[in-house]
Parts: sequence; C-alpha cells; structure tokens
Amino acid sequence: MNALIKVQFDETSDTMPTISGRELHQALEVTTPYRIWFPRMCEYGFSESKDYTPYIFVHPQNKQETTDHNLSLDMAKELCMIQRTVKGKECREYFLEIERRWNSPEAVMARALKMADVKLLEATQKIQVLETTVNVQKQQIAELQPKASYYDLVLNCPDLLSTTEIAKDYGKSAVWLNNYLYSKGIQYKQSGIWILYQKYAEQGYSSTKTHNYNGKDGYQHCKQHTYWTQKGRLFIYDTLKKDGILPTIEKEYQDGER
Repeated sequence: MNALIKVQFDETSDTMPTISGRELHQALEVTTPYRIWFPRMCEYGFSESKDYTPYIFVHPQNKQETTDHNLSLDMAKELCMIQRTVKGKECREYFLEIERRWNSPEAVMARALKMADVKLLEATQKIQVLETTVNVQKQQIAELQPKASYYDLVLNCPDLLSTTEIAKDYGKSAVWLNNYLYSKGIQYKQSGIWILYQKYAEQGYSSTKTHNYNGKDGYQHCKQHTYWTQKGRLFIYDTLKKDGILPTIEKEYQDGER
C-alpha cells in the first residue's frame, strides 16, 4: 500500500503510531483552515493526552511558531469517517491497514526483539560503569592499606605527582608514559581511567583523587585521576632504567662525562 500520509512510530517501543494533525488535514483536502477545523473536530468528544497531544514547531515557510497535534490512530480513523468524503474513506482504509500490520504477530515479535536489544545495551553499559567503579575502589583500598617497612616510612612524602610531571623528567608526554606502563603490564585503561593492576596497586605506588567538574549538560560530574607517590616515582624510574631510559638530567650528566 502506497503511503498516503506519514505515520510516526518507534520500533523499539510498544507505543502506538501517531499522525500529524496538519498532515492529515492536508491529506483529507479540507478547505477550512486547520486552526479552525481542528477545534471543531475536538467537539466530537476527543480529549487532549488521550486522543491527541499538541506541540509547537517553527513553520518552514513563515518561520513562525505553529501548533500541530500528534493524533492517535483511533482519532485519525474517526476524523476520516466524520469527513464523509472519498478521500476520508481512502485515508481510513490506509490507517486500518497500518493498524493491522502494527498488530501482526511478526511486527509484535520484531518490536519485542528490538526492545530487548535496547535493554541489553543499557544493562551492558551500566555493568561497565559498575566495573570501573569497583576497580577504582579496589585501587583506593589498596592504596590506603598501611605499610610497615622503614623504606615505606621514609618515602611517605605527602607530595603527589601526575603522570605528566613524571614524564617531563624524561622529556616525554603523559600519553607516552601511560602507554609504556600499559605495555609493561603495570596498568590498564577502563572508561578513560588508568588503573594499576592489583599487585602494583597494593605497593603504595599511587593515590587516586576525585575531581569535580561542570559538564556540558549543566550538571556537576566527577572523575578519578591517578597520581604517583614518591615510591611510585622511584618504581617508574627503576622500570625505565632497566630498558635504558634515563631522566633528562642523568642523560645530560652522562653525556658531560664522556
């Protein structure tokens, strides 16, 4: 069946299709202006929210705000009958066919599967967020566990360093250093956050801080960032040194001795 009028529907929802009141008015070839015709039609017992929903749009021709209505299929069918015209009968038959197709077992099953896919995606995204939160909390718990050795007490400096600051000692960027530590199996990235693997998180190498920021949506959000302790800084130094990568100051000293 050729489309006589655009029918709006969401394949991921069981909400019944709707029709634009103005488009139906045009399809029925009604000569009375829409602003007069629609209120007259409502006198037949149609009610807002149940049979139709008004909304405002900017008219493409005069650029003025204009009122239109989303009509239920039942209301659209009744309006077609009220007109008592050949065009009205034709549109009503069209809507009846749309309704039959919408309620067919195949269409119902297809919508159910799409709704299930949407729910599954939402659940998967929530699980990913929860996993990230749990891993960050594990790292924070490991970082807070007391260390008994003298070496830990000596290195218990309150100053924390960002990855960017440590990378600058080597003339590198934070991106380079993060990727290096990732390649060494020291940390991994989850939801945009670098997290140390458990065996390293327990050594007091890092400290996680939460920063608040204003999002583009107007709401305040928070994000975790990993900072390095002095012990973590020495750990990175030893790890890099094994691969022959030295801080800039040591390289300059060695070069001066040659």
